[in-house]
Amino acid sequence: MFTPWAQTADRGGDPAGGNTTPSPDGTIRPFAVHFPEKDLVELRRRILATRWPEKETVADQSQGTQLATVQALARYWASDYDWRKAEAKLNAVPNFITKIDGLDIHFIHVRSQHKNALPMIVTHGWPGSIIEQMKIIEPLTNPTAHGGKASDAFHLVIPSMPGYGFSGKPTTTGWNPQRIARAWAELMKRLGYKRYVAQGGDWGALISDFMAAQRPAGLIGIHTNMPGVVPPAVDKAIQAGNPVPSGRSAEEKCAIEQLESFYRHHVAYAQMMGTRPQTLTGLTDSPVGLAAFLIDHDTPSLKLISRVFAGHTEGLSRDDVLDNTTLYWLTSTPISAARLYWENKASFFGVKGVSLPVAVSVFPDEIYQAPKSWTEKAYPNLIHYNRLPKGGHFAAWEQPRLFTEELRTSFRSLR
Repeated sequence: MFTPWAQTADRGGDPAGGNTTPSPDGTIRPFAVHFPEKDLVELRRRILATRWPEKETVADQSQGTQLATVQALARYWASDYDWRKAEAKLNAVPNFITKIDGLDIHFIHVRSQHKNALPMIVTHGWPGSIIEQMKIIEPLTNPTAHGGKASDAFHLVIPSMPGYGFSGKPTTTGWNPQRIARAWAELMKRLGYKRYVAQGGDWGALISDFMAAQRPAGLIGIHTNMPGVVPPAVDKAIQAGNPVPSGRSAEEKCAIEQLESFYRHHVAYAQMMGTRPQTLTGLTDSPVGLAAFLIDHDTPSLKLISRVFAGHTEGLSRDDVLDNTTLYWLTSTPISAARLYWENKASFFGVKGVSLPVAVSVFPDEIYQAPKSWTEKAYPNLIHYNRLPKGGHFAAWEQPRLFTEELRTSFRSLR
């Protein structure tokens, strides 16, 4: 599936050019991505052999991913899509694997050429992967070539969560967001970073929140684009389908309505993965079935992706969507990734008890727009809060320019 860089596997020092000296039991191994051609031939065969359902009986997406969207996706996937371009992009940046807490953890590690760059660990979510962050690597590590200043530079660490992409698949229970947060702190320590920040959206937001709550040595602040700020009483009422306590501002009422709509109409995928992940075996057998499931994360992103496969140009491209989907397929990780929902017992949007400096970016097509009043209470050391004009749940992927500028702005006060 993936091929270690045997010719450099015993290279000493920091694998990205710094001064790291891995411990004997924490070897960092470079590797390259390459899937055999027979895997790609088999993928195309399965796409072409898809057994299609009948068309939905409504004119909108209320029954899920529409047949026309999935068929357009399949036609492009089987005929014009080229996975080798995605492999080349992945192999153009330094990739590594190291064992943490008994599990192989894959990560991209790109060090900036600029002096005093700020180290940052960036975590993806579901149904994403490291593909989400590929567009922000160059602007963040090489800001002077992308409209920024040398003082805006970051060293980037972008890991694949356990069970996702090229990281190991847990064979025992216990790999929840809190444990992943501890593993990420160990990874940054292993890389020699004594002062760093963390960023995340979706699962990455929970993991970054938990990192901040755990306060590992070296972590000085976090940025989130899916903040956990919903007050406990409100969070409990929404999840139970009960009336929310009164006395809310207009901004808070809007957020409550968005969350109520999400839990009522669009959270079935999370409930299924959270209770019966193994039952989703069909996702490892049908690439088109997998694609239909992955793109139906939330209403705005499904609409965006549907427009893309209808021929419109915006946010994501067809290749963006299929790079991510093909990674899930080739690594055979739909079930191992789904189990994170089963492992998690924490609220997705609730307060996590964070006192470290926090920066928040609110994108208009996110699942909910976090009110500033809630954000200030949940994050008492709030250093940045901004509402963006465009973008949704996959902000780094959809709007890399806006996302990059948010990160530059968010952490200037911590440099």
